Amino acid sequence: MPVPVNHSKPIRTTAKESAYKQILHWIIDGTLYPGEKLNDTELAKALGVSRTPVRESLQLLESQGLVKMYPGKATQVTEVEKESIKDLLPPLAVLQALSTEIAIDYLTKNEISTLKSINQQFAEALYRKDFPAALNIDEEFHQLIVEAANNSYISGIVEKLQAHVRRLFFHNSIILSESSIDVHDQIIYYIENGNKEKASELMKQNWISILKDFNV
Repeated sequence: MPVPVNHSKPIRTTAKESAYKQILHWIIDGTLYPGEKLNDTELAKALGVSRTPVRESLQLLESQGLVKMYPGKATQVTEVEKESIKDLLPPLAVLQALSTEIAIDYLTKNEISTLKSINQQFAEALYRKDFPAALNIDEEFHQLIVEAANNSYISGIVEKLQAHVRRLFFHNSIILSESSIDVHDQIIYYIENGNKEKASELMKQNWISILKDFNV
């Protein structure tokens, strides 16, 4: 199993958190491809941790449907099912919209300024056709809003759903439309003006509109 070694290791996190985040990233971007058998010893060596946090991470990833563990046999990355986007996006869109509605009461001026800066970086990535970077920046934009809502139940479910959606993006070469730049700007405008209904509605539409790009 080829495992990259030239990756950055997160700091100030537990070994389990570090291992989980890195393995999750490799699954999302296809470094660990669908159906690949995972060797906890190799992963532990690549990550510079013991086998215990790797095993704990794999158990967590199994609970999220990203790996499948066969006791005494093997652990494999689950397959990517394109049709699953129809089940994933609607609840994610609703939760992202709800997060926006809640976050409006808590987002500071500095955080709104950060949203504007992130969207500018998003636009620049799209214009130079660096689509993997654009996907990551887009996630950063939405994550800031989810975190501002400060609801652990929402953020926990969003994290699980978004991991599957991002994985589908990478494996199906989905390219975010430049129209998303304007939609983000409008969301920021309504957030800034305290219009919960409009901001929430636009956020939901922003996610649901992606369905047409999957042709399922």
